Amino acid sequence: MKTIRIVERTLPLAWEKAVLACWREGDPFPTQYDKPGDPNSRDVLALIHVTEPLAEPRIHRAFPGGPADLEKYRAEVLYGVHDHWIDPAAGKWEYTYHQRLFAYRLPGPEGRVYNQIERCAAMLRECGFTRRAQAVTWQVWEDLGISDPACLQRLWFRVQDGRLNMVAHMRSNDAFKASFMNMYAFIELQREVARAVGVPVGEYCHVADSFHIYGSYFAEFEGFLKLVERRPPDQRVWDWSWGLEMYIEGCDALLAEPDMPADKRRLVEDRRRALRDMSIA
Repeated sequence: MKTIRIVERTLPLAWEKAVLACWREGDPFPTQYDKPGDPNSRDVLALIHVTEPLAEPRIHRAFPGGPADLEKYRAEVLYGVHDHWIDPAAGKWEYTYHQRLFAYRLPGPEGRVYNQIERCAAMLRECGFTRRAQAVTWQVWEDLGISDPACLQRLWFRVQDGRLNMVAHMRSNDAFKASFMNMYAFIELQREVARAVGVPVGEYCHVADSFHIYGSYFAEFEGFLKLVERRPPDQRVWDWSWGLEMYIEGCDALLAEPDMPADKRRLVEDRRRALRDMSIA
């Protein structure tokens, strides 16, 4: 088993260093998603520590996707804009992170739901140094038998020196194609919990038991390696504000979905309005 530990001030630099470390040091592993002829993945156990997660620059130019995709994923995690797509019987989604974190369905015939994030914030307001403020996603009575079990396992919060730290623990994390968006959205969630507690955002740690680059992506990954090699550090990142118009485009794409529930639509409309006000200011 190979392990990596990355400590950096900003998210894009931490992500870049973690992905490069996985590429250079990762163990070869087959995966359950390989097609015939695919190379083995490269795989490490990773701890990625971002000491100032909201510091600029916040966006890496080479993450697969763009600012609009970040905004849509943020809305999925924070607002649950696609929770209505959960319908395993119809062959649709089996869960969302938002549903597991904000409406955790307890086992039993009554099917009660529990808002873990709200409860964590309440616990931290009562006692900031508690070690008990965590929200879990794994539902053992379901996830040991479904085709796509939750990768995010839990979020753990604690206030230190008047700031809210958070640890996100993943059982499995696609280092190249998913982890930047995961970390970005989880930090946005950390910001919302910090607001609910009434403290600033502190540090962010991202732990992945299997932080991996799939063999089927190796050809595409060459583009990432060339960008990192050829461009100086300041040309590999953007400040968050650079993508402002594209975050608005992400909101527009969500609002164009005809089946979005009215309460979720209002959240996206409010978010779009706030982004538009930033662009005008």
